[in-house]
Amino acid sequence: MKPQIALDVSPLSSLVGNSPLMRQVHKLVTRMGRTRFPVLVLGETGTGKEVVARAIHSTEARGPFVVVDCSSLVGPLMESELFGYAKGAFTGAHNQKLGLLDAANGGTAFFDEVGELPLEMQQKLLRVLQEKEFRAVGGLAQRSSNFRVIAATNRDLAKEVEAGRFRQDLYYRLNVMRLRLAPLRERKEDIPALVLHFLNRHGNGHQISTEVMDSLCAYDWPGNIRELEHAVQQMVAMNSGPWITPADLPSPVVNRSFERSLKAAHQATAASPFGGLFESQGIIPLAEVEKRAIVHAIDYTKGDRTVAAAMLGIGRTTLYRKLKEYGL
Repeated sequence: MKPQIALDVSPLSSLVGNSPLMRQVHKLVTRMGRTRFPVLVLGETGTGKEVVARAIHSTEARGPFVVVDCSSLVGPLMESELFGYAKGAFTGAHNQKLGLLDAANGGTAFFDEVGELPLEMQQKLLRVLQEKEFRAVGGLAQRSSNFRVIAATNRDLAKEVEAGRFRQDLYYRLNVMRLRLAPLRERKEDIPALVLHFLNRHGNGHQISTEVMDSLCAYDWPGNIRELEHAVQQMVAMNSGPWITPADLPSPVVNRSFERSLKAAHQATAASPFGGLFESQGIIPLAEVEKRAIVHAIDYTKGDRTVAAAMLGIGRTTLYRKLKEYGL
């Protein structure tokens, strides 16, 4: 694993959004960046914990920013990746290797998904944080490294402590300053700014229609910002431009739009294509039901037949045949 070092990162430019929740994050990042106290960043997967950690580090821009991916530190590689190893420490150790903590000297060590560390490694990490000293695998001399600690996790560490899966003393050591990131579903007003940000990053002059933006804002994004960025990349890849239309929406977003359409139809009055279908008119021929469903789908998608076919669960060729058959 090679150290990942951030260079020339603007502290707040990467924190996209102007919702009240994000404005509070901006204030905390600025405040935390002016100190060297440990910071614990909490939030669901995909909420941008590493982006926030880099912004905190970049406020004062002291030294390197080194990512320690705790979820990948497994088995015998744990200590050698963190602390390095001496020449001849084990088979294949032909030369001395510095660890991630050596690389973080004078800067910030970001312990990503710190809740994944096993108890044995938690104990060793605690000692390092207390003493700022450690010993390379197979080495005899103590090494020192002066770094700031920022840790992140999607777990509830307080509950992990209660369950005995996380050391209480390490939790207190990390939880000096705390920042919790809200999931994207709780700050949907930031979605348009994020979409435009990702379009500028991944697009080629692409623009987005109002219908597409409305659909993106209505979706809950269980994968948070990471899922939204992936969706924008997917839409850009599927569209040569310049306009991204509902036909380019990812399937989960289309399905969510379809669910909203059905809910609205059920709540509508008799003027809706499905309103009072069986209650006031008796038995309606199946062909008429199908015709009304097609009309409703075409109307809902504002004439986009590709999306209408997807919402109806039929192929586009089938939809064209049905439209011709019913004279629509």
